[in-house]
Amino acid sequence: MQNTPFSLEGRTAVVTGANGLIGKEHCRALAEAGANVVATDLNSEAVKTLAASLPGKAIGVGANVTQQDSLEQLRDAALEAFGSIDVLVNNAAVNDMFENPAMAAEQSKFENYPVEMFRTSLEVNVTGMFLCSQVLGTVMANKGKGSIINVASTYGMVGPDQSLYVNNEGKQTFYKSAAYPATKGAVINFTRFLAAYWGEKGVRVNTLSPGGVENGQDDWFIANYSKRTPLGRMAAPTDYKGAVVFLASDASAYMSGANLVVDGGWTAW
Repeated sequence: MQNTPFSLEGRTAVVTGANGLIGKEHCRALAEAGANVVATDLNSEAVKTLAASLPGKAIGVGANVTQQDSLEQLRDAALEAFGSIDVLVNNAAVNDMFENPAMAAEQSKFENYPVEMFRTSLEVNVTGMFLCSQVLGTVMANKGKGSIINVASTYGMVGPDQSLYVNNEGKQTFYKSAAYPATKGAVINFTRFLAAYWGEKGVRVNTLSPGGVENGQDDWFIANYSKRTPLGRMAAPTDYKGAVVFLASDASAYMSGANLVVDGGWTAW
């Protein structure tokens, strides 16, 4: 990757939500492109294990994206280890989980959806992104260069297709709640705000909007989703590696405030 626009040699990339399905692949992609990687998530031991598995230089640091003091410690650890912060991937997010699958459909209905779950999503998906950008992005702004990548979703642009969650017996097993599209829509517009605000500081801010990732879901759900997508399949976790390296690197040097949609064509029809 050296001496190409996609090279991240000598740069340091912080990835939040690094223990997640695509968070791990973001870390690996950036490391393969030559970056020093700072993998962070709530589970410090898991991110240390992840960091040890990456090529090149990497560290794992436990942090809570909703706590400013925790992020300040993360910032200090990254600077101590590598001397700079050049890329921030705001990947940390929560998605709805219901303990009792038999009750999931009833509890996830908008009429019944617990406001506490909505507030938790706002706190992690939106406030966490804000704080990470403020604490870590300020380092880039002060230096005069950097790239922030905010991970949103197709559901930040379009409403959920609730028919995806109807099984082969015609039963609605679950409803995608208001929390996920509301928070992911906020991610996209926060990107526009920060791109405009920090443009003069040389900090580029873009959104990456992925589609659904196959991860052991029921066969009927995978079939429903695949039929809804022009490419006829769900994403693999590795399908976003090229996009994250592109946005992190000089290959996207004149790109800021944009939303890069990688969804197999989901939002094309």
